[in-house]
Amino acid sequence: MSTFSTLLFERLDGGIGLLKLNRPQKLNALNAQLINELDVLLDEVEAEEGLLGLVLTGEGPRAFAAGADIGEMANYSVEQATEMAQRGQRVLSRLETLRVPTIAAVNGFALGGGCELAMCCDLILAGANAVFGQPEVKIGVIPGFGGTQRLPRRVGAQRALELTLTGRNVKAEEAVQIGLALKIADNDVVEEAISLARQIAANAPVAVRLARAAWREADAPALRLGLTREAELFGACFATADQREGMAAQLARRAPRFTGA
Repeated sequence: MSTFSTLLFERLDGGIGLLKLNRPQKLNALNAQLINELDVLLDEVEAEEGLLGLVLTGEGPRAFAAGADIGEMANYSVEQATEMAQRGQRVLSRLETLRVPTIAAVNGFALGGGCELAMCCDLILAGANAVFGQPEVKIGVIPGFGGTQRLPRRVGAQRALELTLTGRNVKAEEAVQIGLALKIADNDVVEEAISLARQIAANAPVAVRLARAAWREADAPALRLGLTREAELFGACFATADQREGMAAQLARRAPRFTGA
C-alpha cells in the first residue's frame, strides 16, 4: 500500500481495512490532493487480497470531514468549479461501488463534502458528537459531490430539500431519527464500525457483494443523470456575486451580505 499525505490506511484482523482522512489541522477538509490520493488508494483497496470490508473515518476528534476546502476553490471559474465537482463525484462514486461493504464512522463534523462522502458508504454510524449537514447555500453554492442526489435517497425528498435549503446542522440523534445515520455508537464509533464490518465479513462474500449490487442498481440510471446536472449547476454558482461574497465571508469569519446576483 502506498504512503499518502492526506490519508492513512491500516489493514486490521478479519479482513477489515481502516481508512482515515488525515488533515486534522483543516478538520479533514476535502482538497484536491485528498481527492486525488483517495482515487489512487481506492485502486489499491480494490486489489487488496482478502479484504472483506472498509471503515472510513476522520483523524482527530473534531471532524470526519468538515466539507470541501473553501480556501482552495473560492476563486474558481465556472469551468474549474464544474471540473472539481465532476472529479469529486467520480471518486466518491468509486467508493460507493467498491467491491467490499463500507461503513462511515462519523466523529464530529460531517458537513458539505464530508456528509456527501459519508453518504457514499453503505452504512453510517454516528458518534455522540457527530454533526451532519449540507450548508452550501450559506456560502452561495449548492452541494457538488452528490448531496442533492444521495440525501433524498437517505432521508426522503421533503426532508432532504429542507436540509439543503436551510443549510442547518443535524446532530447525531436527529440523524438517526431521519435515517441519515444507522445508529449512535454506544462507545467508540470507530471500534463499533469495525465490529459491524467484521459481522458482515463473516457472511458469504459473494452473496454480500451481489446483495449490494442489486440494492444500488435500483436507481443507478437516475443517480447518474442527477449527478451530471448537479455538477453543472454547482459550476454555475461560480458565475454569481453571491458565491464570491459567501466564500469571502466564510474565510473572513463574518456574516455574508447576499444580493441575489
